[in-house]
Amino acid sequence: MRKTVDVLRLDGSNVCQPDEASSSLWRRVTPDFEAAFIAMEDVEQRLRRFTSAMDQAGVPYAIIGGNAVAAWVSTIDPDAIRSTKDVDVLLRRADLSRAARAVDGIGMELAEVSGVPMFLERENPSPKRAVHVIIADEPVRASQPRSAPGVESARRSHQGFQVIDLPELVCMKLEANRRHDQVHIEDLLRTGLIDAELAAQLPEDLLERLRHVRDTMEWLTEPPKF
Repeated sequence: MRKTVDVLRLDGSNVCQPDEASSSLWRRVTPDFEAAFIAMEDVEQRLRRFTSAMDQAGVPYAIIGGNAVAAWVSTIDPDAIRSTKDVDVLLRRADLSRAARAVDGIGMELAEVSGVPMFLERENPSPKRAVHVIIADEPVRASQPRSAPGVESARRSHQGFQVIDLPELVCMKLEANRRHDQVHIEDLLRTGLIDAELAAQLPEDLLERLRHVRDTMEWLTEPPKF
């Protein structure tokens, strides 16, 4: 007969967990919350280390992507912040060498992976753990005709780092238009950060994408009109 051990549920009741024979299966189906929290903390620490190095070296930059969305959402509703696994930064091409010198002392180095510049952790040079660079004032992808914004389109966030301004962030998210970009747009809509005034600044094609996201998401309040 296979041995079992008691496992205490959060509600205080017990369940039987298969012992050694099925322990690997049990690990696969049991959420590893500790690993998830560690991963989120790693992203936060990487963001802080990198932006602190840029600030100390006087290198102009702007945090973009999911961390920028989180920084903006936090100004309205900190409970609505969504975690992200990436650190994305806007830098001028001319400043890449200065940035590389600035992060040398914190264990990072500049590399190019599949044509994308990024700052890798020297001790764990995985692109998944890198700071990914978007070049300011240049097209992000060949398929996207618009250029990325300039680093001057940034402001100091409540968290202390430079973050891309909201209209430019919205444009970048609508231009990329992947599923997670659409989810970020939903977050900005729900918190009221995207309103009719901001929508009026968008080019017509991006405004249509914004309307599509608005019209296909779930609402507990009246959707904005634009």
